[in-house]
Amino acid sequence: MAMAAKHLKLFSILAFVVAISIVGTQAKTCNTNLKDLVNECKQYVMHPDNPKIPPSASCCGEAQKVDIPCMCSKVTKEIEKLVSMEKVNYVLRKCYTVPPNI
Repeated sequence: MAMAAKHLKLFSILAFVVAISIVGTQAKTCNTNLKDLVNECKQYVMHPDNPKIPPSASCCGEAQKVDIPCMCSKVTKEIEKLVSMEKVNYVLRKCYTVPPNI
């Protein structure tokens, strides 16, 4: 059972990296260092939607560098299957002062 959990976690991390790589070719215009963003934030935004873990200061530091509207415009259905948009929203709310209607 523990081996299966390890494989699932490894698969999830790889899936996230692949998803970011897909966006990465387009994200260069978003002024984002995806490698640092992935390294610091992947554990906070992967599926499942719960539990939500407050992001680290280093994750927030990288998240605050992101051009959010630009990155959001690059999200595809494939990425949404790999990355929890609910968690992404949670991380952004913890790292920024975000108006409640976003």
